Amino acid sequence: MPKNSKAVKRQLDDDVRESVKDLLSHEDTCDGSFKKSSLIVGGGSDAEDDAARPAWNSKLQYILAQVGYSVGLGNVWRFPYLCQKNGGGAYLVPYLILLIVIGIPLFFLELSVGQRIRRGSIGVWNYISPRLGGIGFASCVVCFFVALYYNVIIGWSLFYFSQSFQQPLPWHECPLVKNKTTMFVVPECEKSSATTYYWYREALNISDSISESGGLNWRMTICLLAAWSMVCLAMIKGIQSSGKVMYFSSLFPYVVLICFLVRALLLKGSVDGIRHMFTPKLEIMLEAKVWREAATQVFFALGLGFGGVIAFSSYNKRDNNCHFDAVLVSFINFFTSVLATLVVFAVLGFKANIMNAKCVALNTKKIVALLGNEVSHDLIPHHINFSATVSAEDYQQMTEILRGVTEKDYPRLGLDSCSIEEELNKVRAVQGTGLAFIAFTEAMTHFPASPFWSVMFFLMLVNLGMGSMFGTIEGIITPLVDTFKVRKEFLTVGVSLLAFFIGLLFVQRSGNYWVAMFDDYSATLPLLIVVILENVAVAWVYGTDKFFEDLKDMLGFTPFRFYYYMWKYVTPLLLILLLGSSVIQLGMTPPSYSAWLEDMASEKSLKYPPWGLAVCISLVVMAIMPVPVVFFLRYFNIIDENAGVVSTISYKKGCIIKESVRPEEDDDASLIHAKSPGSEAPSPMPGNSIYRKQSGGVPDAAPNGRYGIGYLMADMPDMPESDL
Repeated sequence: MPKNSKAVKRQLDDDVRESVKDLLSHEDTCDGSFKKSSLIVGGGSDAEDDAARPAWNSKLQYILAQVGYSVGLGNVWRFPYLCQKNGGGAYLVPYLILLIVIGIPLFFLELSVGQRIRRGSIGVWNYISPRLGGIGFASCVVCFFVALYYNVIIGWSLFYFSQSFQQPLPWHECPLVKNKTTMFVVPECEKSSATTYYWYREALNISDSISESGGLNWRMTICLLAAWSMVCLAMIKGIQSSGKVMYFSSLFPYVVLICFLVRALLLKGSVDGIRHMFTPKLEIMLEAKVWREAATQVFFALGLGFGGVIAFSSYNKRDNNCHFDAVLVSFINFFTSVLATLVVFAVLGFKANIMNAKCVALNTKKIVALLGNEVSHDLIPHHINFSATVSAEDYQQMTEILRGVTEKDYPRLGLDSCSIEEELNKVRAVQGTGLAFIAFTEAMTHFPASPFWSVMFFLMLVNLGMGSMFGTIEGIITPLVDTFKVRKEFLTVGVSLLAFFIGLLFVQRSGNYWVAMFDDYSATLPLLIVVILENVAVAWVYGTDKFFEDLKDMLGFTPFRFYYYMWKYVTPLLLILLLGSSVIQLGMTPPSYSAWLEDMASEKSLKYPPWGLAVCISLVVMAIMPVPVVFFLRYFNIIDENAGVVSTISYKKGCIIKESVRPEEDDDASLIHAKSPGSEAPSPMPGNSIYRKQSGGVPDAAPNGRYGIGYLMADMPDMPESDL
């Protein structure tokens, strides 16, 4: 080593100290932690966001969050119903096709814009085009509407969960009422069933119509408060707190589903249910209705348009392979739906065999009573022993003989029709809460150790609902925090309290009818419009070619050309067709709801009163109203397209920095504008850059547009630029 090496080293160290001292002398007064992160060298914008914006602890945590958000209650109680209704196994074909054509491209689009821009839905669409900034606000409104009633369903699940620690289960049989002389079964329960009675009368204590509020159901009010408390506590620190909860809430449902499947397959009749489920009815595939319902299910299964996908993705690093994530999460969602369908119909197959055995036993008693009178002993096969239990096969053989010999007199015997297929076909009319809280709970009463399985099932529903709620609330909180720079903790508590008090509407005795109204009208049409506008904004306003260049810069490779044609032509066209068919269906079907009538102990379809129709229309209008409002405000320059008033104020680690308004730019469609007229400043999101803090005066341009964090770009003429 040269003798003067130590002297050279000391001189270099002194130079470095002087350079750092000079740089720090230009810093504004702020807290120490802010100063430490004020100089960012290399990958400036990325490094800034990494320092200021929360990030996922691991890729697994992020994937579990997206899976937990997309896999929800609809996978358990909506997909099996649609599969059974629309051709069994044949339904999987249109579903898979539409998942590839609509689902994955749109899911990839939302993941990529969120990850690249690192903002919530409001910030993302403001960046792409200020005139389309209302898309983000519309997503927030829809998220809030959905959160209002979705957490009520979690509250119902919490109630059933709390009631499952009993042997026998409280919905095992109809309650008895005692008067002065005798005891008798409650008429409402006797006319329906034990699980149906428990759901409508004990749990909901439902009124006869939406016009009869009936006051608050105090038990459901407590459950709703518990549900919102759980959501608030899990979300109060953002992904730092909810991310840890995801490990349990996302994985536990799979453990329960697999346990249920294994247990159900060991029960008699489960194979009958699965065979019935997946027997393809190919002729149904040609009906347009099947494809429309498959497209709608794909659309909602992935949580498109809510903003939750964008919010979760915005906490990723910009070089994350979001294409892989989109494909992975989409197919996990699909296989979860198939797994849930297997479980549901394996259990319902077992239940159908139980119901069929009861029917056979009842009819056998009737036949024994008719022997020697209406029925001759010679017509009964000799191997059938009435003193023992008659099997379903022997009963089938016996009734076929009776029907063949006494065809005209057979109806007079008064025998009920006993068939496993008929029992399974009854499921066609059962979906949603009816499947979870009536059909499935009835099946579990016949399980050995039924309380254990009931606890597991409703705990699974709570976790499925919570995973979706985390994404829904994140779709509200993240855009508002990014835009208005409020404390996330205060906003989370405020949103939870507001939603709880509005949610009291859903825990009245008529609350179930309000849940149905919000489910039917608050999300479907608005979300379709939102996603169409998202697709058009990226593919046509910003430009598919430019977007592909940005993806190549972000991912390190060019995505398949398949996405180019999907985003630009196929997906928007299919979405417009889906929107048109949904509008036509709503127009052809007058708004109505299914009411439970206590006297008849049955459901009846009722039309909404005039004020109910007004509420239905208001839900749709309120959800989509931000889009035209923001567009016209920007178009007529009531709000300057290049100045966002509130959003021009940014903060980092407790230090608030006021930024200047970005100069007028020619290209409103740029995701993150590369250059301003008359300025050679590079893109605010380059691949590699150096940012330095402003030393004084008014900056020429905020490096991150409306949502910058207060740094100026150093003059580097050779800096590579990106369209993002």
